[in-house]
Amino acid sequence: MAKYLVEASYLSEGVSGLLKEGGTRRRAAVDELFKSLGGSVEAFYFVFGDKDVVIIGELPDNATAAALTLRVNAVGVVTCKTSVLLTPQEIDLAVTKTGVYRPPGVDLDPEVANWEGEGGHLAGGVPGTNQ
Repeated sequence: MAKYLVEASYLSEGVSGLLKEGGTRRRAAVDELFKSLGGSVEAFYFVFGDKDVVIIGELPDNATAAALTLRVNAVGVVTCKTSVLLTPQEIDLAVTKTGVYRPPGVDLDPEVANWEGEGGHLAGGVPGTNQ
């Protein structure tokens, strides 16, 4: 299963609900939400700052993560943002993949546009820059 970071912020009605039922009941509700979608919560924390809650959880796939975010945001008392979490091993795999990329406004020969196998630098650099 894939891991996701969910960052949530309570709107005024959500804060009122939190004050009414407390933190442990909110955690239980989030556990139930993840479970109902075939996932689980790995970590749940209330936080200071521009977000009120951070959650790390597992869900079957991106469509399920999108369903969770849509469901929560549709209610209108909490806003949440969901991000896919990648392991170091997944990044190791990502940096071995090559592709052809032309930056906006720059015409490159196809050979120059190929990314190197390591380091993520444009092979040959970008014309007109020090790269």
